[in-house]
Amino acid sequence: MSAFMSALGKLVRTTAFKLSFAYLLIFTIFAFVALGYVAWNAQRLLTEQFVSSIESEINSLSDQYRFGGLRRLVNNVERRSRAPGALLYLVTTEAGERIAGNVGALPPDILSRTGQFETLYNRTDETETRPDVAIVRVYLLPGGFRLLVGRDVEERRRLREIIQRAFGYSLLFIGVLGCLGGWFITRRVLKRVDDMTDITRHIMAGDLGGRLKVAGTGDELDRLAENLNAMLDRIGELMRGMQEVSDNIAHDLKTPLTRLRNKADEALRTAKTPDELKTALEATIDESDNLIRIFNALLMIARLEAGSAREGLADFDAAEAVRGVAELYDALAEEAGVDLEVSVEDDLPIHGSRELLGQAMSNLLDNALKYGASSDASGRTISVSAHRRDGEVRIVVADHGPGIPEAERGRVLERFVRLETARSRPGFGLGLSLAAAVARLHGGALRLEDNEPGLRVVLALPLKAVDLPQPTLQTAA
Repeated sequence: MSAFMSALGKLVRTTAFKLSFAYLLIFTIFAFVALGYVAWNAQRLLTEQFVSSIESEINSLSDQYRFGGLRRLVNNVERRSRAPGALLYLVTTEAGERIAGNVGALPPDILSRTGQFETLYNRTDETETRPDVAIVRVYLLPGGFRLLVGRDVEERRRLREIIQRAFGYSLLFIGVLGCLGGWFITRRVLKRVDDMTDITRHIMAGDLGGRLKVAGTGDELDRLAENLNAMLDRIGELMRGMQEVSDNIAHDLKTPLTRLRNKADEALRTAKTPDELKTALEATIDESDNLIRIFNALLMIARLEAGSAREGLADFDAAEAVRGVAELYDALAEEAGVDLEVSVEDDLPIHGSRELLGQAMSNLLDNALKYGASSDASGRTISVSAHRRDGEVRIVVADHGPGIPEAERGRVLERFVRLETARSRPGFGLGLSLAAAVARLHGGALRLEDNEPGLRVVLALPLKAVDLPQPTLQTAA
């Protein structure tokens, strides 16, 4: 019994039950108002029919009296009184003595009143003493005689009883049906909520692979489950990313940290002169700077993926930012013996961070200079372009180097991932990860494509919707 009461209390406290009860109450009030309005109009129409029939009889009998006198009136009243379903008739003298009619008894002073009203009465042929109710009208005839014509309201009373029973049965039917419907709906909703609660408990217990069930009805619970599942997927990706970062840090930072310690230990053991100590300290500082750059890059990627860098976003022209970065790398490209070709359209407005876009461009150009130049003269060219395409600003850095195999292009966007061909060159495997994080922050994407030969890196960012003049193309070598 206690378990049943506990389940019932849980059911009653649910939002679905409260909403069902509120809808039931509103529907009941509406139904009773509508039924009451119909009943009131039905009784009003019935009363109007009673009054109309009484008025018609009064006019007919008064004409009979006017043309035929009292005898003709009495004969008509007697004849009409004996007809099946007859109205109520009574003809009396001025003193109230009965002359003709089917009304046996009336309350005192009724005949002295004029007009239309309701009153109690007894028929002359009734043996019961319980009086009935009728709508009557007393008409004063010439000569002091009084004519009473009425209509029993039994039909109206029966109609009222029928409506009252309909009210009662409707209330019972609505209550039972509403309770059953509310129980069914609440149980259905509560079961889905309980299923969600059980799954979330398993997730909180450590089962991060659990997902909420989607019934496929497209209702609000399905939409909630889909959004929560998407959130759990994103959390899972972040957790896997954190795990990969931890693993990568453990592997990729172990070597520079070990090298840093060994150099410091070697300096303590072997350095004899100030110059040797200075050289050892400078090497230690260089290793420390490398570690600081790694951690700064990791922190920047974490900030971008967490969205904490959105506060500084503003509208700016991507064309100017791309040209500015290309100018900075023009001297480095010349030193490396690489031709840097730049092709940028004017007026490429986007909403984002000029500094972060510049950082992403610097990483892409730095990678292109390190890994994208081939040994032959035709391949020592790096092109930088920025154009409008399909509502996007597409910034492209293309080289003619060895490129990246298609199977590895998704993996190299992860942190600390470096291909075997690049491990002999300086770097930490964070440049493309940072550029991809910048693209996601701006609502865009970073794509790696084949340049045939070489690598073509496309940074696609959403174009800000403004009215702009037709673009012109500027080309520099």
